[in-house]
Amino acid sequence: MRRILPIIALFSLCGATAQEYIPSYGLERPRSEIRIYPTAEEAAAAGRGADRYCTPLTEWTLEGNTFSTHFTVPFAWINRQVLFRLEWASCDYEIRVNGRTAAYNADGNAPAEVDLTKLAKEGRNTLEVVLSEPAVAAVLESWKEHPAPEIGQAWVMSQPTLRIRDIRSRTRIGEDGDATAEVAVVVKTGSLNPRTSRLHYTLLSPSGETVTTGTRSVTLGMRGEDTVRFLARIPYDSLWSDTRATQYRLLLKTQHEGRYVEYIDRPIGFRSIAMQEDGTMEINGRSVTLHTREVPGNLTPEQVADLRRAGCNTIRLLPGPVSEQMLTACDTCGMYVIAQAPVDTRRSGDSRRVGGNPSNNPAWRDAYIERAENSYYTLQGHPSVVAFSLATCSANGINLYESYLRMKSLPEQRPFIYPEAGGEWNSDHLKTTK
Repeated sequence: MRRILPIIALFSLCGATAQEYIPSYGLERPRSEIRIYPTAEEAAAAGRGADRYCTPLTEWTLEGNTFSTHFTVPFAWINRQVLFRLEWASCDYEIRVNGRTAAYNADGNAPAEVDLTKLAKEGRNTLEVVLSEPAVAAVLESWKEHPAPEIGQAWVMSQPTLRIRDIRSRTRIGEDGDATAEVAVVVKTGSLNPRTSRLHYTLLSPSGETVTTGTRSVTLGMRGEDTVRFLARIPYDSLWSDTRATQYRLLLKTQHEGRYVEYIDRPIGFRSIAMQEDGTMEINGRSVTLHTREVPGNLTPEQVADLRRAGCNTIRLLPGPVSEQMLTACDTCGMYVIAQAPVDTRRSGDSRRVGGNPSNNPAWRDAYIERAENSYYTLQGHPSVVAFSLATCSANGINLYESYLRMKSLPEQRPFIYPEAGGEWNSDHLKTTK
């Protein structure tokens, strides 16, 4: 009987929470930041201002808990997709376009995208971001204390109907010491009919030489998605690490009916990761010691550089939004990053019984998994990100077990950790020092 009672407590529902969890809806699948440009020259310049295909939204009006602004859909965007991206918000929120609900995001910490094609019209449109009041997911965000209404950077972007949805890479060290890198370009169509376009790709070495180049024809059915993969040989001394933050350049463009309809030019770093039984991490086949500092996710590039000069080679992020500018700085200077899913439930205590920590309340299962997946899919494209933490200070229970199992089902070598797991199985062992 003594053993039966703990088991019942372990999988029991926690008590009633302040608000019932509402799953996200209407959002695009999470992805790394994709900025597309109308010309190769603009893509190479990587400007973050307005261009023919992108409109940053910088002028917002706040009334109560609602941010509102306007955007224009030009004639050139007709027969293309219209996407809205918001980097973060102070809590969960609803998105409305011209008075109609487009989506709801239950995780305001992660970047989110919404396809506005059906709701937007040519000309002037109204966009609203309605923050929840009170925040539905506040029980998962103990690091926040009565946050003021805030939102991060936002923009409206146009991509072609058959578009580049995401970019991923994997690297394997060969027996000769050099590496084979696989670059995967995910393409998607919003068309209701089969559509064919051509994807052009070129990979440039750090010195600007062409490593590989080619063209693939892509045909997708109704709202279909597929992945174009190509391989490249990478010399060992050109792999990315904390001692040699080497990056290549990936040039992509899509062509439809003879016209080039989007350009992407982005850095890409190649490195392999392996874990030893003692928790030691190997980068490119060599053991590394992770000298770690715990920091917020909004460090400036100067602060990242200062930490690097002070001998820190790894930062473990606190829960909350993560700055793309900070991650780019880590990629550039060779700083390893342990990403943190935005789950911190310390205010709920450590009990797994009814009314205790939501980590053991199945009603919050989807929220835990969504936050782990958001962290993974939005950050995986950075070579600096070497591990993912599922939560912090959140007891343990069925939701963290499920999160771990979901993430371990991915074809991924990076560890998924939960340091407060107390020796339970739902955390990979990762050795770090402070």
